[in-house]
Amino acid sequence: MTVTRFAPSPTGYLHIGNLRTALFNWLIAKQQGGTFILRLDDTDPERSKPEYADAIQQDLEWLGLTWDRIETQSSRLDRYADAADRMRANGRLYEAFETPTELDLKRKKQLNMGRPPVYDRGALALSDAEKAALRAERGGHWRFKLDHERIEWTDRILGDISIDAASVSDPVLIRGDGQVLYTIASVVDDTDMGITDVVRGSDHVTNTATQIQIMAALGHSHPRFAHHSLLTGPQGEALSKRLGTLSLRDLRAAGIEPMALLSHLARLGSSDPVELRTTHQELIDGFDLSRFGSAPTKFDVDDLRPLTARVLHARPYADVAEALAARGIDGPKAEPFWLMARENVQVIADVDPLWDIVQNGATPLIAEEDADFIADALAHLPPQPWGETSWSDWANTMKERSGRKGKSLFMPLRKALSGMERGPDMARLMPLLSKAPKGS
Repeated sequence: MTVTRFAPSPTGYLHIGNLRTALFNWLIAKQQGGTFILRLDDTDPERSKPEYADAIQQDLEWLGLTWDRIETQSSRLDRYADAADRMRANGRLYEAFETPTELDLKRKKQLNMGRPPVYDRGALALSDAEKAALRAERGGHWRFKLDHERIEWTDRILGDISIDAASVSDPVLIRGDGQVLYTIASVVDDTDMGITDVVRGSDHVTNTATQIQIMAALGHSHPRFAHHSLLTGPQGEALSKRLGTLSLRDLRAAGIEPMALLSHLARLGSSDPVELRTTHQELIDGFDLSRFGSAPTKFDVDDLRPLTARVLHARPYADVAEALAARGIDGPKAEPFWLMARENVQVIADVDPLWDIVQNGATPLIAEEDADFIADALAHLPPQPWGETSWSDWANTMKERSGRKGKSLFMPLRKALSGMERGPDMARLMPLLSKAPKGS
């Protein structure tokens, strides 16, 4: 059975980059009838917050990316300790004592000598007495001893990968304060939980290489890996400085529809065109990792608005009644209002000014050359309540009185009655208006 996972840290809100990883893993699991696990990487007690863990689940539920089970790494510390003990016993985990400042000096020295800034394994040369003295003075951290050989795998997106382990520093698995780090926790979880496929960003390629060796050291084979491209801004700029504005909850608050967001990200960066899908099953059926490329992928939040508009244009009143009521739009006018307004909005909040016009009347837009015409037109408005033929009746009356026709007739009337140059079908808007234009 295919088993995938999404393993965010509950140290902040989910953003677009997180979602891409979650979505790919969810699609693979659902496509194969497998299991999708939500695994919270909450081993950092200071930065992990319950409110972020709750927010992660809320965001995924909003998108319909439901999980088959949830795991927390903070409840599995004994498993990580057991794995560490096994690697200490077989000589693959060793204690090191350099401070961050000392490590930085070592890196600078290596770079000045034209060498790669790889940890020099100085800790392996320490005597037991030296280790005891350093342990008493500052405490130590624990590094995994890599076998200096090539680490190879066939990536489902990047193809054949080969990394020389000698070019990579022995990774720190446990900090001096005892905190278990992502590298070992992820390995133990993936093996314990039978993860068959891991999809994540291409910035994890080196992590993957070291984790393959750690899995082997613990007696396990590794899952299939796929590393998707990283997202950039529309001009190719890094998204890192914009992630606060690209959090899923911010997009939700801005009115972006879930299927617009999922449809975009499920194909962005692939050879398939981005097309709006109406169901999750359509996303699942057409998903193919082999169609994705390795080049950085441009993401523009503005591309989500027209997709959201298309979602709303097709949405029946029953699906939006609750959202409209939350905006004060209810009663007998609510449904005909939505059917009139939906093709003229990009996000749900766009209904607010239209509803204000319906309830309170519009401020007329009157060009100087149309002033006399509109004064006469407003004097000949049909009596309220207005019905289905009121707009055409009014327009025909003013056509006969003024001799105007076409755009020179309809546009000034539209602007005077609705306060807008473009917008809803006036024959559908006019019967909903509670009041004549302001000042008429």
